[in-house]
Amino acid sequence: MESPKKLQDIKVAVDAVIFGYFDKKDLQILLIKRNIEPFKGGWALPGGLVLDDENLDDAVKRELHEEAGIKPDFLEQLYTFGNVGRDPRNRVVSIAYLGLVNPSYHELFADSDADDAQWFSVNTLPTVAFDHKNIIDIALKRLRTKIQYQPIGFNLLNEEFPFSDLENLYKTIVGQEIDRRNFRKKIMSYGLLNETNNVKKEGSGRPGKLFTFNQEKYKELEEQGFYFEIK
Repeated sequence: MESPKKLQDIKVAVDAVIFGYFDKKDLQILLIKRNIEPFKGGWALPGGLVLDDENLDDAVKRELHEEAGIKPDFLEQLYTFGNVGRDPRNRVVSIAYLGLVNPSYHELFADSDADDAQWFSVNTLPTVAFDHKNIIDIALKRLRTKIQYQPIGFNLLNEEFPFSDLENLYKTIVGQEIDRRNFRKKIMSYGLLNETNNVKKEGSGRPGKLFTFNQEKYKELEEQGFYFEIK
C-alpha cells in the first residue's frame, strides 16, 4: 500500500543583485545589513518572501523599495535557486533578479528587515548570507555577457556623459582592456549616441563632448532585427 503523499511546504522568495557604477570606480553591488535572524548583522542581497497575492516582479520591487529605497532603471529575472538547505529556517525557492542602477539618481534608505544599505565593490565584497555569493557570481557572469550584445550599460551612466565614461564602464564590467579605437568606431556606427552642445573638462586635456543615449533609435533598430555587438 502506497504511503500518502506529503504536501509541499515550500516558500517562494525573491532576491535582487543590483549593480551600480560610480565614475572611474569599480563596478558596485548593493547589499543590505540584516536586522533579523538568521545572519542578523550580516550582509545580504535585498529580498524576501513573496506575498500570497503578489506577482514576482511586484515583490522584488517592493523589497528593493522597503530595504534600500531604490527603484532600478533595469530589472530582469536572472535564475531560480532552490537547493535544499539554502535557508536554515524553511525550504525556500528564490527567484533572483538582475538590476542596474545609476547611484547618482538614488539615495539609499534602509528600512523593513534592513539596518543599513550600502554599495560594495565587486572586487572587495564582504561575506554574504545564505547562498548569495553564488547568486552574485551568476549575475556578474550574466552581466558581462549581456552588456556585449544589449546596450544595458547606458542605464548605469548619467543622462549626459563623455565617451570616455562609456569606455571606462565597459572596461570595468568586462574586466579587461578594450580596443578603444575599435570600440568607438562600432558604437558610433550604430547611431545610438546623440552629441550634445555640452562639454566636460577631464584632466589636462581638452574638454570632451557629452553624449546622450538615443533610446528611440535603439528600439527602432531592434524592431528591424538589429543585433548590438561589442567585441
